[in-house]
Amino acid sequence: MAKRRDQIRMTDEEVWKLIEERRSLQVATLNRDGSPHLTTLWFAVVDGKIVFETYTKSQKIVNLERDPRIAVLVEAGTGYDELRGVSIRGTAEIVKDPERVHVIAGAVMGRNHPGVPKDEVEALARRMAAKRSGVIVHPAKIVSWDHRKLAGIGL
Repeated sequence: MAKRRDQIRMTDEEVWKLIEERRSLQVATLNRDGSPHLTTLWFAVVDGKIVFETYTKSQKIVNLERDPRIAVLVEAGTGYDELRGVSIRGTAEIVKDPERVHVIAGAVMGRNHPGVPKDEVEALARRMAAKRSGVIVHPAKIVSWDHRKLAGIGL
């Protein structure tokens, strides 16, 4: 009999489909004392990697400069039988070059404001790049679950 963990694991295609569907990313970094710092923010996928931008002086960046370990989560569903999620543990690459931050900010803003004209998104991303840093998540381990796969086999 298959383990429940194996029954609910998502395929790579399902993982990336869920990531593309979701708008919010939960991000965990480590504070100086080792406790988790957990936030939620918008993100995008650029060149097959999850990326986000945040103020350079934010606690996330301060933490990642000290310790690049990061965990991120996307999830969906409200009832147990419909819960889906992707948890990624890895390292963060901090991007401070304004041109690269502009690309990341543009991807995040464009993804989350689809009705805004591209030139307005570009202008906003350019302004954001002045005070923000980008983060690229490099996965070490990806864990996924889709409880909808348990339908008919009993919880």
